[in-house]
Amino acid sequence: MTRPVRVLSLYEGFFAGGARILHSDVVASLATTGGQEHHVLSLTSAARRDGSVQDARDDARYHRLRDAGVGITTFDRIAGDRPITPDAFSAAELDHAAALFDEADIVLSLKEQPLSLVLALDQAGLLPVRPTAACLHRSDPAHSGPALGWLTDAAAAGIVSATISCAASTSDAYARAGVAAGEAWIIDNGIDTRRFRPGTRLERRRIRAGLGIPESAHVVLLAARFDAMKDPGLFLAAVARHARRFPDTHYVMCGSGMTRDNTGFASLVAESRLADGTHLHSLGLREDMPQLYRVADVVALTSAFGEASPLCLAEGAASGAVPVTTDVGDAARVVEGFGLVTPRDADAIADTWEHALAHRGALRAAAIRARGRLDRRRMVDDYREALSGLLLRDAVAA
Repeated sequence: MTRPVRVLSLYEGFFAGGARILHSDVVASLATTGGQEHHVLSLTSAARRDGSVQDARDDARYHRLRDAGVGITTFDRIAGDRPITPDAFSAAELDHAAALFDEADIVLSLKEQPLSLVLALDQAGLLPVRPTAACLHRSDPAHSGPALGWLTDAAAAGIVSATISCAASTSDAYARAGVAAGEAWIIDNGIDTRRFRPGTRLERRRIRAGLGIPESAHVVLLAARFDAMKDPGLFLAAVARHARRFPDTHYVMCGSGMTRDNTGFASLVAESRLADGTHLHSLGLREDMPQLYRVADVVALTSAFGEASPLCLAEGAASGAVPVTTDVGDAARVVEGFGLVTPRDADAIADTWEHALAHRGALRAAAIRARGRLDRRRMVDDYREALSGLLLRDAVAA
């Protein structure tokens, strides 16, 4: 093929989340390194999250793709709590999607939810034969609702020809759930170590001053959206216990919904019975994560389920923070050699934070030494190879 390979990615929508961050980074990188042309079709143009409607054009991932020259098409819909079912698409939407599919050489679905469109096109007789891969980013497929069935059916019918999982736990979980595509790749997550790096003393002083955190205080950071999967209540319970022993520690929570304006979050804070004077910073959604990681001593993850290969652990470690995580998905493998794994118990988590802070020098040095294995360049190369493999497999089958 002498012209560039044309790749169409399907998004449920544009809103904050690790899978969207990672996939957008991969697409933007492949689009700017030559040999491929990328387009994104989003099933929605806005998303309802945490009591507000967020326009796709305001999303950082949207701008990242646009800046890389990636074309973006959005349907005039709002993403909500439930995925869009195959029978919900209009004839005009199906015709528009069919034209984009026809122009593509390869189709990638970001998670399984957008596969409702693929099935709708197939049912309408509008789906061209294209190698299609589902990019999977969770370790609990049952929480995908009806979308798991769409993936299972599409794989069984040969419509989805491959899966690309970001963790071994993800690939294993979907296989157990009955997903049987022709190929199953595992591509470990990677991060941009140019963005996520240790801060200088001057940078750390400046960032902390902006947050009202003393230069000498320890900082424990949770970077996660307000969701039962992330279990912010468990984090707050651990804060309550840790702060009683170390009242000078500062605790930072950032992510969509992590703000007292969210009544659910405010209720969890009240239930945690934090001692008066506990230094809790609830910052909500932020787009300056590299700076926040640079001032953290511990990057925490208290998730209950669903995680595969959490980006926050790698991003924090590459910035010099010590990861402390519950044993979910591939998290233990991600932090092996420089982080700590804790039971899902508030007392145990607080004790592990204490251990991490007491041994921070050695653990921080180990995390910084691991930056090479966390870098995204390996991940992007692996995706490029996987796409080439999809095309070759399709050509051989033809």
